[in-house]
Amino acid sequence: RRLPAWVGWRHALGGVSYFLFIVLVVTGLLLAVHYRPSAQEAYASLQHIVSDITFGWLVRDVHAWAASLLVLVVLAHMARVFYEAAYLSPRETNWLVGVLLLFLVLVFGATGYLLPWDQWSYWTVTEALGAVERFPLIGAFTAEILRGDPIVSGATLSRFFAAHVILLPWVALALLGFHFALVRRHGVAPPQRLPATTIGRPFYPYHLLRSFMVVALATAVLITFAVAAPRPMGAPANPEAPPEFIRSTWIVVDVSRALSYYLGGWGFALFSVLGIGLAMVPLFHRGTERSLRFRPKGAAFGLLFIVAFLVAWVVGRQLRTVPPEIVEPTATAAPPLAADSTARADTAPSRPDSTARTPDTSRSGTAPARGEKQ
Repeated sequence: RRLPAWVGWRHALGGVSYFLFIVLVVTGLLLAVHYRPSAQEAYASLQHIVSDITFGWLVRDVHAWAASLLVLVVLAHMARVFYEAAYLSPRETNWLVGVLLLFLVLVFGATGYLLPWDQWSYWTVTEALGAVERFPLIGAFTAEILRGDPIVSGATLSRFFAAHVILLPWVALALLGFHFALVRRHGVAPPQRLPATTIGRPFYPYHLLRSFMVVALATAVLITFAVAAPRPMGAPANPEAPPEFIRSTWIVVDVSRALSYYLGGWGFALFSVLGIGLAMVPLFHRGTERSLRFRPKGAAFGLLFIVAFLVAWVVGRQLRTVPPEIVEPTATAAPPLAADSTARADTAPSRPDSTARTPDTSRSGTAPARGEKQ
């Protein structure tokens, strides 16, 4: 099949998003083989993965970094579509599906964030659900459904795990299939100014080679981050003892922490309004003009969304403490849920030693929760 002449490198962002999603699926399946979704075994099983399983540390870090990179690439892909007004008729439905996929990526990351069951993930989710509970009208009901208990507990972990590995993948498969079918039906949206020649090039080998080059670059970046900056873990989750600080390991957590810390439930309400506005962009743009100079309202909304996201990211990155209003009611509600009472340190191993198959303690001070091989 021949692609239009205006299809270039910028159109590879969608392919990179799909590639990162496949990476998450594959690495997630490998992690699920050894992961145990219970409050007593989750933390120890993850330590077992990074300490005892060959290249387990690499699989986990690739999975963690792919989750952050996917958010950035999807946002860049949607920014390109927004800038070129590629959501205009007859592609309004595809834009809506794209917004739903962006929301799905965020839900994927949110449900997977609790699975390490360490202090950082536990108290981050506790803080987030506390903010959701203050959401107008439906906040309390939503938080109760998500928690499954008065506090974040093993019931919460089970619900998050079920959503992360069973429910959401099927929803993603359906939306991706619909998205690809619409792209194939309507084709790639033309630019404002058509190129001198409109004679397209065949998909093979031109666009296929371009896609391979972009995927190779994304793979190199992903593995480099995973090796050079492995994601740390906190001590085992303990609802009676909040950590001295919280370290974020996902870009969206920084944004959500800034919203919940400074705006409470209204922060998530504002984020929801921006998301709904993003989905309704084609309804407010009824003309055929694609240039941002003739779309001042659309340009202002897009700029507001980007600036708000970046500001929340930077501000949330500076937050380290646990809000005091969520500590006292949680600390008196239940006994500790730690997986191993002997593993009490600030960080867990990020990778095994190449000779002794034991954790590299130069990177952290936590011993493995399972039997250490001598």
